[in-house]
Amino acid sequence: MDNSAAGEHSREKMIKRVVIAGGGTAGWIAAAALSKKLGELLDITLVESDAIGTVGVGEATIPPLRTFHHLLGIDEQAFMRATQATAKLGIAFENWGREGERYMHSFGKTGTSAWMCDFHHFWLRGKEMGFDSEFGEFCLEHQAAEAGRFATGPQSTLNFAYHLDATRYAAFLREISERHGVTRVEGKIGDVRQNAHSGDIEALLLEDGREIAGDLFIDCSGFRGLLIEKTLNSGFEDWSHWLPSDSAVPLQTRAVGPAMPYTRSIAETTGWRWRIPLQERVGNGLVYSSQYLSDDDATSLLMARVDGEPLTDPRVIRFTTGRRKAAWKNNCIALGLASGFIEPLESTSIHLIVTGIVRLMQLFPFTGIEPSLQSEYNRQTRIEMEDIRDFIVLHYHVNQREGDAFWDHCRQMAIPDSLAQRIALFRERAHAYQNNDELFRVDSWVQVMLGQGLQPQSCHPVTQMMTREEMQQLQSGLRARVVQGVKALPEHHAFVRQYCHAGSPVSA
Repeated sequence: MDNSAAGEHSREKMIKRVVIAGGGTAGWIAAAALSKKLGELLDITLVESDAIGTVGVGEATIPPLRTFHHLLGIDEQAFMRATQATAKLGIAFENWGREGERYMHSFGKTGTSAWMCDFHHFWLRGKEMGFDSEFGEFCLEHQAAEAGRFATGPQSTLNFAYHLDATRYAAFLREISERHGVTRVEGKIGDVRQNAHSGDIEALLLEDGREIAGDLFIDCSGFRGLLIEKTLNSGFEDWSHWLPSDSAVPLQTRAVGPAMPYTRSIAETTGWRWRIPLQERVGNGLVYSSQYLSDDDATSLLMARVDGEPLTDPRVIRFTTGRRKAAWKNNCIALGLASGFIEPLESTSIHLIVTGIVRLMQLFPFTGIEPSLQSEYNRQTRIEMEDIRDFIVLHYHVNQREGDAFWDHCRQMAIPDSLAQRIALFRERAHAYQNNDELFRVDSWVQVMLGQGLQPQSCHPVTQMMTREEMQQLQSGLRARVVQGVKALPEHHAFVRQYCHAGSPVSA
């Protein structure tokens, strides 16, 4: 091949035109990230139809979203005003271990650790010594959440996330995207044209006859997986044998009291119910298995449990937990619900969209799609989703709700070997760990396992070197520090009103 032919071949492989199929949270997160960080190198088009609704029920997030916003230079106050956001310091789990019990999975660091073992080993040793303390007493975020207090800013060390309006969030990101050059095309996708030889997608064919051609396509079409599945047949790995819930009923209600800085997750006899407080309204919903509860009974149960005037009509959403076997196939990358679904118990849906698009930017195929890039993208995606899957399955499996058919099934079901190993390590030696690049930290695993009644048989022997007086001094000092920290914080609802109330003017 001569030099001119080689140059022509290289130009043919260049990836310049990116087409995003679908809007919603996934589509506009992708558009905002690509346009802000790579906009000078790419032509980005997003195709969506106002006639196609989005699932749009995800209203709770986790702390890494703040890092993503910092990456994009998003002003926090403007974002929180635009999305009617409140702060989230964790999730209160009610009735998950036994009926009537409650624990908090907070986003903070609990206690202080030694290099040889984590704080919970010392706390367990303290219990053996007769110190009747609660694990959450030594975490600032936990206690601030319970007290309804919050602040952010240069002087605050709180690790937090947001409750937000997902529809408003998509609109907020759309404005950023269009400001950075993204072209939005209104229209329904009627068909997809593929290359006859490679199978790569060449263009989206809209119902009105227009064609949107591209080099790389991002599938944000939701559960349909219009590109990744219906066109490219990626395949789906079903996890419903580990996560049997397959239905959700969302409902929004008017707020009837001050918003607390945490999500509530309340176990019911056949699933669980969420309560997410925004500035002016509350997101509610019920996740359940249709094998154990009818849609009508699920809707009735939810309606009987909510407070405040309903602002929407309840509707049933069906889903199957699992993942696409290849999130990147040919010249298509699936994001959001198109890539798979892990139910919203720990608010990971938006996080997975963010990590998916960040991963794509890190591995972006500017000079052509190579198998090594696809393989690495798919490997990282698989590991990330499996780690999160195991954490969610943990909540269901480690329960003591005997007599409820749904929960009996979850407690008795076979679980992934990777999770069984974690549970055994904690039960036998109180050992918890976080893999490289794993989302949930040691503190998260410990809070859930302890909160749902998984009691270790022993703790690290190094804790036996601490005397009773030293243990008392350690716990007293940590507790006093947390108490003082909480006292210094304003009430959450007062801080939100001053900092980012939706009715306040947005600064330039």
